[in-house]
Amino acid sequence: MSRSPSVWSNPVHFLAFGLGSGLAPKAPGTFGTLAAVPFYLLLQYLPMWNYLLVLVVSMILGIWICDRTSKDLGVHDHPGIVWDEFVGYWITMIAAPAGWLWVVIGFVLFRIFDIIKPWPIRVLDKKVKGGFGIMIDDVIAGVFALVCMQVLAVFPG
Repeated sequence: MSRSPSVWSNPVHFLAFGLGSGLAPKAPGTFGTLAAVPFYLLLQYLPMWNYLLVLVVSMILGIWICDRTSKDLGVHDHPGIVWDEFVGYWITMIAAPAGWLWVVIGFVLFRIFDIIKPWPIRVLDKKVKGGFGIMIDDVIAGVFALVCMQVLAVFPG
């Protein structure tokens, strides 16, 4: 808690830190993605348009909460800010096949792209600042993982 005590008292920081999951002492991005899974398990039952609406609202809200939290903490893209991982994982899971295997595959694919940051993710991560900068690399990582998920679903072997 010493890394960012405002997480527990400021609702904007609480959201940006993934309901506290970003306070994990090691691999906060991985813990943030894990915290996104139960929400996906609820969201997956929404009609596609509603799922996409929640996703768009979460992205727009994420730009604001990540920007505000980053400014309040005085650190661009503080490691504990994991709302972007929530959104990136939910993007990965758009139209995912049902079942725990796909939940895990989506998790692994998203984490790989988020950690490795292939082009253009790495460039965006370094060059784009503010809340949009915090969000965009995970959004693109989610899109890359989404494409891989859909290819695996269509061509499983």
